[in-house]
Amino acid sequence: MPARDEYLQANRALWDEWTAIHEGSAFYDLESFRKGGVRLHDFELDEVGDVRGKDLLHLQCHFGMDTLSWSRLGARVTGVDFSGEAVELARRLANELGLEASFVQANVLELPDVLDGQFDVVYTSRGVLGWLPDVPRWAEVIGHFLRPGGFFYIHEIHPFVYVFDIEDDATEPRVKYPYFARNEPLAFESADYAVPDAPVKQPFAYDWSHSLGEVINSLIDGGLRVDFLHEWPFLDWDMPFLEKRDDGRWWYPGPGELPLSFSLRATKQ
Repeated sequence: MPARDEYLQANRALWDEWTAIHEGSAFYDLESFRKGGVRLHDFELDEVGDVRGKDLLHLQCHFGMDTLSWSRLGARVTGVDFSGEAVELARRLANELGLEASFVQANVLELPDVLDGQFDVVYTSRGVLGWLPDVPRWAEVIGHFLRPGGFFYIHEIHPFVYVFDIEDDATEPRVKYPYFARNEPLAFESADYAVPDAPVKQPFAYDWSHSLGEVINSLIDGGLRVDFLHEWPFLDWDMPFLEKRDDGRWWYPGPGELPLSFSLRATKQ
């Protein structure tokens, strides 16, 4: 078996374990979601716009809370994730809430082999790119599923952040990891970002580096026109050298500022 497939299988096994942990976690607060509302940022809603009556494909959807949020806003949604446990939970949740949604278990890079059709919007968000070994292929898949005039939207951790040490004693930003793409992934102990002390059997998570330039150029090469790139000075979760503010987000306290996340929209020609 090629080494890349072994890394992907290990990551899939980890996400299968994490799904059971996340279902009851305070981080995801599934009970509040069951009561209504959407789990999307206000700026995402502004930048994506009205999705009523549109076909929306959500890549790397985990167990579908964001996917089902778009359904609540009127989109016809399809969610994709490589974790069978996550897809099963997403289907149960959609059925429980009475929301129309289709969920597909697949490696995103192989999605054209198992899913037909085209979409008005392809969406993905927060903590997704590092799990992909091949961003140019990812961009090809996005272009494959977009209708002409349709657009792709992502809100994601800024690739710049991944260069920094994430050990607990890193009380200020210190460079430790590569910024530019490598064939081999980095290996990290598989502590759960939502419940850090939760025990898991899979010992490591494998993460690939991707620069912002690689992401943008891959989308352009895939036939998309970049409409905008916005960089944001906050994250949705902790890093050792960040502080949590009243808005519930994590910011760098200074001196100076750091780009911690970005949003991007690109339209198929």
